[in-house]
Amino acid sequence: MATPCLVLIDWQKGFRDRAYWGARNNPDAERNAARLLQHWRGNGWPVIHVRHDSTNPESVLRPGQAGNEIEDFARPLPGEPVYAKSVNAAFIGTALEPDLRARRIDQLVFSGVSSDHCVNTTVRMAANLGFQATIVADACYAFERRAPDGRKLDAQTIHDAHLASLRDEFARVSTTVQVIDE
Repeated sequence: MATPCLVLIDWQKGFRDRAYWGARNNPDAERNAARLLQHWRGNGWPVIHVRHDSTNPESVLRPGQAGNEIEDFARPLPGEPVYAKSVNAAFIGTALEPDLRARRIDQLVFSGVSSDHCVNTTVRMAANLGFQATIVADACYAFERRAPDGRKLDAQTIHDAHLASLRDEFARVSTTVQVIDE
C-alpha cells in the first residue's frame, strides 16, 4: 500500500484574528493537526504545505503581513514543499498536481482552514482529479457564516454540513486517532 501524503492547508497566523473572521469551531484543530504532522514526520512520510497568498489588499493573509505566516506548529521543514495559492483550490495556479503525479502520490490526507472554503475546494478537486482523499474532521475548522437571508449559521453547523457533503462522494471523513491508528 502506498504511503499517503499529508496536505496541510492554510495553517496561517492570520486566521487567529476573530475580529476579521468571526467565531470558529473545533478549538482542538491545531493540536490535532500537530499530532498528524508529528506522526507523518516521525515515519518519514511526505508532507506538503499550502499557503494562501491573498490578493485582497485588506486581507490579513496577503504576502508581507504577519498573518500570512504559517503557524509555528506547522512550519515547514527543509524538503517539505510549500505551494502558494491565491484562490481556494490548491491545485489552481500551482504545480501541486504535476508534482504529486511525478512523486507517484495518489493518496492525500487533508488538514486545514477552513473546512468550508479552501479545504473543501481542494478536497473536491483532488477527488475529481483521481486522488484518494481523506479529510481529518477534527484537524480542520470553520467560521460562522451568514445565510443569504441574513441568519447567522454557527461554525459547527458550517463545518458539519461541508464534511457531510464531502463524505463518501469526494473523500473519506476520519479523525486524527483513526488516521494515526491506521
